[in-house]
Amino acid sequence: MHLAHLTGAGLGLRRGLLAELIGDDASGADFLEVAPENWIGVGGRLGKQLCALSERRPLLCHGLSLNLGGFAPLNLELLHSIKGFLDEHGVLAYSEHLSACADDGQLYDLMPLPFSDESVARIAERVRIVQDVLERPLIIENVSAYARLPGELDEADFVRAVLERADCQLLLDVNNVYVNSLNFGFDAEAYIAAMPSERIAYLHVAGHYDQAADLKIDTHGAPVIDPVWALLSSAYAQHGVRPTLLERDFNFPPLAELYAELAHIRSLQQAVQPLSRYGT
Repeated sequence: MHLAHLTGAGLGLRRGLLAELIGDDASGADFLEVAPENWIGVGGRLGKQLCALSERRPLLCHGLSLNLGGFAPLNLELLHSIKGFLDEHGVLAYSEHLSACADDGQLYDLMPLPFSDESVARIAERVRIVQDVLERPLIIENVSAYARLPGELDEADFVRAVLERADCQLLLDVNNVYVNSLNFGFDAEAYIAAMPSERIAYLHVAGHYDQAADLKIDTHGAPVIDPVWALLSSAYAQHGVRPTLLERDFNFPPLAELYAELAHIRSLQQAVQPLSRYGT
């Protein structure tokens, strides 16, 4: 499932950006992405503003708390609420993190998973349940991590195995690949090359924090750096151009600076566009 209804560069919609985006009709962004958990049941002025934006720009949803990799039962009440939100706003694509975020209660963080065959089978079954409830394909995102759990697979092989077993699509987060490559000492280019082109639905880029030379923290609180831009360009060259979203969660600069980053995404896309939109 390629996102044929989307092109170009999108922006993560955060409440700190809402007033500015409403003021200029979000004209610098080709599409917007929201976390449904932050908007389900929100009415009043904020709800009206979200509806206004979703009428002007295509809207994607990127979940935060589904707990795909966890052991606790899936939250079916949350899933049905998400489906209602997707239906209300005409959202065609929903993505979630390939991680755990709950046990007896919500952990409010994305915890690493064992890269094991057992994890692959368990997560694939949970993906199928989610897709049945939402009546839409699920797109899973590779995540940043700061610890490794025992498992017989490496990260790239694990992601590929889940995609194949669950028969779902990938949200390829380029910054997460870069962060993990430095935190765990692997080749980011090789990781991206190992991803199956036919399953890549769209991409994320973001900034991160340099805690140390060998520890990068995925914060979404800074501009995208040059090595991540280079990795994004490489992803386009290897897999073809996909819609690409810029994530910025805090330390918001003037909207013009975010739009400049979106313009840079488009320039990288245009540089390889003649090859093929979706690769070979």
